[in-house]
Amino acid sequence: MWRDYLIELFSASGPWIAVVISIVINTIISILAFVPSVFITAANLAFFGFLIGTLISFLGESIGAVVSFWLYRKGIKKFAPDALLKNKWLFRLQQTDGKNAFILVLALRLFPFAPSGLVTLAGATSKIGLGSFAVASTIGKIPALLIEAFSVYQVLQWNTPGKIILTLVAIALLIGAWKSRKKSDKA
Repeated sequence: MWRDYLIELFSASGPWIAVVISIVINTIISILAFVPSVFITAANLAFFGFLIGTLISFLGESIGAVVSFWLYRKGIKKFAPDALLKNKWLFRLQQTDGKNAFILVLALRLFPFAPSGLVTLAGATSKIGLGSFAVASTIGKIPALLIEAFSVYQVLQWNTPGKIILTLVAIALLIGAWKSRKKSDKA
């Protein structure tokens, strides 16, 4: 549904405006921090093709992370400076600066299960500079986005790898829901 709407919007706008729209949407998704970017990635791949669509998604996510970092830094330090003290890795990032902060942002971006919004939020509350964050975050997004783009593309093609990927995602979601329910039943 969303993918189809975005493709229609891209088609009506023309290719250059579609690139701008895609990057703006990706930036908004990054700012919101909890909305998955897979829908815009799917629309980019379907409209622009695999290579250009992946590149546009990468640009959108990278620009979105930098804009989010800047906005979060402006807001979080004023309103909730201790918001991320519960997670040891995110807490460690908050206490780190310079080269160590750069490496930690890069590592967290490379780690597939680290929520992107939380990494950006933790970076914004740390001592890392905007430039260092931008470079580390952008480099770290490359493998994750390539995996996402490949997976989405395979699902869109609905071939054997796509069916396997979708089946594995469905199984993972079912296991997660089952574990969450068991945990809530115990509480």
